[in-house]
Amino acid sequence: MPVESVENFLRHLKKSPSGPVFNPWWQVDKENDIDRNGPSIRRKHLGAYLSERLGKVRFAVIGEALGYRGGHFTGIPMTSERILLGRTKIDCIEPRYIFRDIIPRRTSKPQKCPDGFSEPTATIVWSTLLQSELPPEEFVLWNAFPWHSFDPRLGMLSNRTPTSSEQAAAIPVLKAFLDLFPCGEVVALGRIAAAQLKNLGVCAHQVRHPASGGAKLFRQQIAKIVAPLN
Repeated sequence: MPVESVENFLRHLKKSPSGPVFNPWWQVDKENDIDRNGPSIRRKHLGAYLSERLGKVRFAVIGEALGYRGGHFTGIPMTSERILLGRTKIDCIEPRYIFRDIIPRRTSKPQKCPDGFSEPTATIVWSTLLQSELPPEEFVLWNAFPWHSFDPRLGMLSNRTPTSSEQAAAIPVLKAFLDLFPCGEVVALGRIAAAQLKNLGVCAHQVRHPASGGAKLFRQQIAKIVAPLN
């Protein structure tokens, strides 16, 4: 599949819903971005991440929405700056497993979080999949609502559940993503992702979200799904 397919997909992401929604690939976070190059850096990150997986993916994990500790600053779903910059304490997670063609860069101001933002869900998802011995280029992470929905009362460094109208607006992007990465196994991380996939007629495994004490069950469920692929 040609690289142009990724470039076309990135254009889908430009049309984010209005309201308290941040588009990391096309908008600057004036309060928290290190400079105005944030969007272009995040587009490069996502482009490199997706391009490395074209034609190789066998397993997709679809979450709910982009988080401020993850894709808001990296541009990659369920991937924090600490993962991208090699600053996690988990030995199995290495930046080269995300992409290898470009040098990753942080986009958040260092004074906000000196080592870069860390997202527990991202760390659990990456470590679980890497420990399953599934090659990193054979799995891909995405979100049913691809942008960052934040609480306007709390500002950009917050998360909220996308509204039903926002979720509906994201359906075409999710379809475009699944067209870009057709694969045998799709996993829905939580009920919102499961509902969005069901709306598209996609048969997916629904697993426990690893947050709020769900990590152990998440790991067990993922192990059962991945086992036949090894």
